[in-house]
Amino acid sequence: MEATTQKNIDWTNLGFGYVKTDYRYVSNYKDGKWDNGELTTDSNIVLNESAGVLQYAQTCFEGMKAYRTVDGKVVCFRPDLNAQRMIDTCKRLEMPVLPKERFIDAVVQVVRKNLDYVPPYGSGATLYIRPYMFGTNPVMGVKPADEYQFRIFTSPVGPYFKGGAKPITLRIPDFDRAAPRGTGHVKAGLNYAMSLHAIVDAHKQGFNENMYLDSATRTKIEETGGANIIFVTKDNTIVTPKSSSILPSITRRSLMYVAEHYLNLKTEEREIYLEELKDFSECALCGTAAVLSPVGKVVDHGKEIVFPSGMEKMGNITQKLYDTLTGIQMGRIDAPDGWIKEIC
Repeated sequence: MEATTQKNIDWTNLGFGYVKTDYRYVSNYKDGKWDNGELTTDSNIVLNESAGVLQYAQTCFEGMKAYRTVDGKVVCFRPDLNAQRMIDTCKRLEMPVLPKERFIDAVVQVVRKNLDYVPPYGSGATLYIRPYMFGTNPVMGVKPADEYQFRIFTSPVGPYFKGGAKPITLRIPDFDRAAPRGTGHVKAGLNYAMSLHAIVDAHKQGFNENMYLDSATRTKIEETGGANIIFVTKDNTIVTPKSSSILPSITRRSLMYVAEHYLNLKTEEREIYLEELKDFSECALCGTAAVLSPVGKVVDHGKEIVFPSGMEKMGNITQKLYDTLTGIQMGRIDAPDGWIKEIC
């Protein structure tokens, strides 16, 4: 399906930033129930100065994408998992649950109304979808809000990391991302606020991102500020960190399935110790925004660990994972049942 109106957008040179589209979805929770929701052209939000989200950061979000496939369809990738992850997050933050079917229906509605912003197949760009929820009524005492708003906006985006697949450099920071038994396993806005100083500091020192360790022992690898991590061993086993404070990335789970069922590779989810870094042949970040971004080097307080895959290009196994998953998303490779939600 081709766009019906030509938007004045340079699709091939889009960055990863906000571009206002025509419609967004809004639904309000009041008196213990959700309203029917609606599409609106108004991109502004008006809140009371004591709204729960402003005082106590009671907010959560999701990130997903719509694609234009090789055969012209517009699809989303595994939105049911985004819906379930938001449900899990809302329960942890004492926020009302939006039913899974409502979530998916809202995604379909807002993408259909913004079809002209879904980039053409082959451009490398996608339509980013941001569902989010926040407390809206005035709150003074430390307690959950009583009223909430769920919204979805969309924005066409280019690659998350500029320069494409060129390997990036991570550092081991002195900061912690999440506490044991905290909120690291849910997609709460407060987790990302905590990481902002660390990422700004990393950029100032010439690093692309932080590779966080577990805060209890600071010996085990967890994730970065915005993505999960996968490693490839010298015998081509795909390994990913296991921890109760890691956000369960939908992309990571999909990649592990692809590795096992499409590429016939062995996979492991286990605790990974910092001292093991030198033993891996490849490393990459994975998430909705980046899909897969290769890591060439990790710097641990001046000590450099350079992966054998190097600093020039994506490693061979990482490249196969990337090609297979994006092939599934773009319709070039048959997808497992239930992975692709067709919008139109």
